[in-house]
Amino acid sequence: MATTLKFDLLPEVADFLSKGPLEGIVGGQAVASSKGETFTTVDPGSGEVLAEVHAMQADDVDRAVQAAARAFTSTKWARLSPNDRGAMLHRLADEVERRKPIIAQIESLDCGKVYAQAAGDVQNFIDTMRYFVEMSLHVEPRTTLAVPRHEAWTARRPWGPCAFVFPWNFPFLLAGWGISPALAAGNTVVIKPAEDTPLSTIYLGRLAKEVGIPDGVINVVPGFGETTGAALASHPGLKRMSFTGSPEVGRLVATACGANLVPVKLELGGKGAAVVFNDVDIDDTATKLAQAITFHTGQVCCDATRWLIHESIYPEMVNACTEKLRRVVVGHELDAGTQMGPVVSEKQRKRVLGYLERGLAEGAEVVLEGGPAEVSGRNGFYVKPALLAGSLNNVAAREEIFGPVAYLTSFRDEDQAVAMVNDTDYGLANSVWTTDPARASRVAEAMVAGNSWINAHNLFPHGVPYGGVNKSGMGGGVLSVDTLMDYYRSTSVVRPL
Repeated sequence: MATTLKFDLLPEVADFLSKGPLEGIVGGQAVASSKGETFTTVDPGSGEVLAEVHAMQADDVDRAVQAAARAFTSTKWARLSPNDRGAMLHRLADEVERRKPIIAQIESLDCGKVYAQAAGDVQNFIDTMRYFVEMSLHVEPRTTLAVPRHEAWTARRPWGPCAFVFPWNFPFLLAGWGISPALAAGNTVVIKPAEDTPLSTIYLGRLAKEVGIPDGVINVVPGFGETTGAALASHPGLKRMSFTGSPEVGRLVATACGANLVPVKLELGGKGAAVVFNDVDIDDTATKLAQAITFHTGQVCCDATRWLIHESIYPEMVNACTEKLRRVVVGHELDAGTQMGPVVSEKQRKRVLGYLERGLAEGAEVVLEGGPAEVSGRNGFYVKPALLAGSLNNVAAREEIFGPVAYLTSFRDEDQAVAMVNDTDYGLANSVWTTDPARASRVAEAMVAGNSWINAHNLFPHGVPYGGVNKSGMGGGVLSVDTLMDYYRSTSVVRPL
């Protein structure tokens, strides 16, 4: 189908979007849905159709898993030396880098993500792939064990077909986080992208074929969660499963994997806190918190959405944050000057606005009103930044909203602040803001979460484990050497002497 978008596209992007319906990638080939079923993906900034995409069915998923299993054995992908396998993955990273403007524009349009942020996601994919390739070169395939009267060692080998279900907020970046360690370790992969944002993953699957990744090593099955995603999570041919998304769907995935005894990694939601003590630079801290809550329109699972501010600076801090957020420029993701784009869909906009209404109904104070935003000439899914305040028992303070909404309250001392932070079912990421290093370390370690940041929020350096606890995840984290080791199985070998 021909795209009707009313703004300039790179020629390569226009060509990609025009050749729909876009198929999945199975065994290195473009494959249509077995039932011919398709769906459309739209630009959240204009509401216009971007492309038509094939919705893969359960039998298509089965073929993809079988293709991954064949590739694991018949292409000898798993038995390649780390150097040879790494050379192929470096070629893929190099080609992604060469086409960075193309992939960034696809990602920007599909997610409603400000172009510069989308370009940053593409670079993160490149950096992640290279990081895990380099780490894989240093993994010892054997580890000798000191056991009296026995010769003993453990041998590391890849598992086999690994499945990944990614959400719509960071489709390309999270693909890098997920598949890079799996591929570097010698596994094959089946990727199910979110139905709202499948385009960059389909493009990646095509690119893998072009650069010579063996057929079946990277498979892509676009479709709906209740059909495609469910079929993938329940497939008995998988050796490992990774899901990123909501806790509600994460439970379903874990149940399906448990029935087949497939190990599962869950990266789920959050309700992060920022604890602001009274020794901070108020203007600088307000700027950084405003940037955090508006980054990708607040659609970030580890974002700081509860702002706990010391009572002695609470009025001044609230005023500073309010003024910063009032000046945020809301616009189309490709328009120059846009600081915050749309949310991903009308469904998501209704969710954000619904939480504002529910928060007010439960007695929250309106600090900054928020609500729908109008962007001239664009019929997209726009909202304004919003600030609420009051009791942390409010629904807007306890549940994940996934939009540019923060909930504010004050605290009197360190102990109370830590207790407030930990009074949640989630446990993904929090931050502490203070110039006192000892206090910063003390509070950071006392907060119950997988990640604590000091005087910053949303930090993801390669080499530092990132994962959640409690309702925010299970099964290990991402981005570190520990992640790479998750994708090797271990065999103990023993010989009596």
